[in-house]
Amino acid sequence: MSGLRLRRAGLVLLGALLVLLAAVAANVVGLHLAGGIEGWQAWLTAHSNHFLAWRLLLYASTACGWLWMRRRVLAREPDAGTRRRLLRAEMAAVVAVAAVEISPLLQAG
Repeated sequence: MSGLRLRRAGLVLLGALLVLLAAVAANVVGLHLAGGIEGWQAWLTAHSNHFLAWRLLLYASTACGWLWMRRRVLAREPDAGTRRRLLRAEMAAVVAVAAVEISPLLQAG
């Protein structure tokens, strides 16, 4: 691995760690403000529609970014192999998002 790739990988790992730490901090602060696990769980349940709207916005913006990137990749590499790879990635993403969104519904009964 070249130095530039190693540096990029380190930055990606650092970014992932910072996101993880922010999520843990948000939960700790939420638990403290809500007065405990029960209060935090009740707050999360009461605001679940807001989180759904946030996720839908996030999915929509990711899809827009994907379409922009897809056009650029296909303009640079218009062969059938590239189209197949992109289609497989798109299908995997849709299945992953569907699994993440449907899983809590199935658990709730």
